[in-house]
Amino acid sequence: MNPDFWLERWTQGQIGFHQPEANPYLQKYWPELALPRGATVFVPLCGKTLDMRWLHDQGHRVLGLEISRKAVGDFFDDWGVEARIAQQGPYERWEARGITVLCGDFFDLREQDLGDVDAVFDRAALIALPATMRTAYARKLYDTLPARVLMLLITLDYEQAQMAGPPFAVSDREVHTLYADASSVRRLAALEVSDAPEYARFRERGATRLVERVHLIEKSTTR
Repeated sequence: MNPDFWLERWTQGQIGFHQPEANPYLQKYWPELALPRGATVFVPLCGKTLDMRWLHDQGHRVLGLEISRKAVGDFFDDWGVEARIAQQGPYERWEARGITVLCGDFFDLREQDLGDVDAVFDRAALIALPATMRTAYARKLYDTLPARVLMLLITLDYEQAQMAGPPFAVSDREVHTLYADASSVRRLAALEVSDAPEYARFRERGATRLVERVHLIEKSTTR
């Protein structure tokens, strides 16, 4: 998907994907990772998500990545803190109070950018990408992360023919195809959310059955 698509969404304020509070699955299932305070958590395609502030409040260092400079600026403005801005390779690095956000293209990531990462929280990255890009995303993520990392992944599944993404449908089978070769993959939850008020707009677009799944993934090797 062309990065201009997301830049335009932020410019036009078309950000229905932004949640007004920290993700409830993050809050419920994060303890499964048993990370110590001070661990570094990577949040790819982070937008201005409040998930980063929630992770920060748990005592973690947080590293986000987002292509929209407006989204990054809005995150720190909404938090009420002034970020220090510097250049880090191909990225503009924004940092304040233990949260760092790299502004730029995900596919420009280098190993040194993620060298300290202990875990990944992916709520909105994998499902934001069409099928033609998801394999490249997963490969890039795994090639760039350290050898052993935990990931909490949230997916949305529905009949793709009923509704054009994003968000795109990602099945259990695809999660295993993308990650199982280099990881252990365990599904923590599967919840039908077809009638949830926050998904009314998807029903209006034609989706009749929607399922959210939560996966705990442990990376054990590089590809």
